[in-house]
Amino acid sequence: MQSSLKDFTSSSIHDPSFHIAFCVDDHYCRSMGATITSIIDHNPGVAFTFHVFAFAISDDNRRRFDQLSIQYGVTTQLHIIDPAIFKPFAHISQFSYYSPTIFTRLLIPSTLQGITDKVLYLDADILCMGSIAELMQLDFGGSAAIVVPDADETTRRRCAALQLSSQRYFNSGVMYMNVTSWMAQEITEKTILSILENGKNYRFPDQDALNVVLEGKIQYINRKWNFLYDLIHDLEKDHRQMRDIGPVGFIHFAGAVKPWNDWCLHASTDLFIKYHKRSPWADIALDPAPRNYKEMRMFSRFLMKRGEVFNSFRWYMKYLAAR
Repeated sequence: MQSSLKDFTSSSIHDPSFHIAFCVDDHYCRSMGATITSIIDHNPGVAFTFHVFAFAISDDNRRRFDQLSIQYGVTTQLHIIDPAIFKPFAHISQFSYYSPTIFTRLLIPSTLQGITDKVLYLDADILCMGSIAELMQLDFGGSAAIVVPDADETTRRRCAALQLSSQRYFNSGVMYMNVTSWMAQEITEKTILSILENGKNYRFPDQDALNVVLEGKIQYINRKWNFLYDLIHDLEKDHRQMRDIGPVGFIHFAGAVKPWNDWCLHASTDLFIKYHKRSPWADIALDPAPRNYKEMRMFSRFLMKRGEVFNSFRWYMKYLAAR
C-alpha cells in the first residue's frame, strides 16, 4: 500500500543516517520541534533524518521545519498524505467512524521502503533524556518491530479485553520498525482491517489493533525507552516537581495534560522550555490557559487541590458553560 506524497526526496537504502518519523498536524509541530531538539542535544555527532507525515502542513510550519535542517545540519523530509489512499476501504461501513489520522503512522514503512530498512516512530509529546546509541544498535532478528511495555494496569486490562495470550501489551508511542519485515508480513494492511472489523471493541483503535496483529512478531525492551509520565498523577496531589524516575531514554507525557500547558504550573514545563527555546518554534508561546472544557475541568480540580477555592469555582463555571 503506497501513499501519495509531495515534498519527498528519495535517498539510498545505504544512507547511514538514523531515521525518525513523526505523524503530526499543525498544532503538534511546536511540541515535535522540542522532541527533535532534545534528541539532537543528547546525541551529538549522529546523522539524523527526520520524517514528518501529515495530511496538511501550513506554510509557516514548513518554513520552520526547513529551518531545522539549516540550524542543526540534519536532513528533514515532509510527507503529505493524500487521503485518497484510504478509498479502497471506503466500502467497509466501519471506516466512516474513524478519522484517517489514526491510520497515518501505519503508512511509514511503505513510504520509507527502499529508503531505510529501519525507522523509529515517536509521538510528539516525548522528550529525549539521553543517548539513544543503545537503541540504535538493537538487532531486530526477524521481528517486525521493537516496542516498550505499557503501564502494568493498562497491560492487564487490555490483555484481558483483547484476549492476548502473551499477556503483553505495548504503548505505540514509541515503535522501532523493521521496514522489511513489516512489509513482508503485511502488518499495515492487517492492522487497518483489524480496526475496521473490530474497532468498536477497541479502546485505543490503532494501538489495540497493532497489539493484536503484532502479537508474537515483536521484541520488548526496557520501559526507559518509553517512560510514561502522567502529569495528572502529580497535579491531583499538588505535586509540582518532577518525580525521580531515574535514567531514561525517552519520557512520554502521554496523559491529557502536557508540559506545554503553562497553566499546569508543573516543573515539566521548564523541561519542555529547555528544548522548545532551541527549536525553530521557540517564538510560539506555551498554552497560557485551558483551551477546551476537558482542560477547564481538570484545571478546576488542580486549583482546588492548591486551596484556590474561588479560582477553582470560576473555572468550573467556565467548564459548565463550555460543555
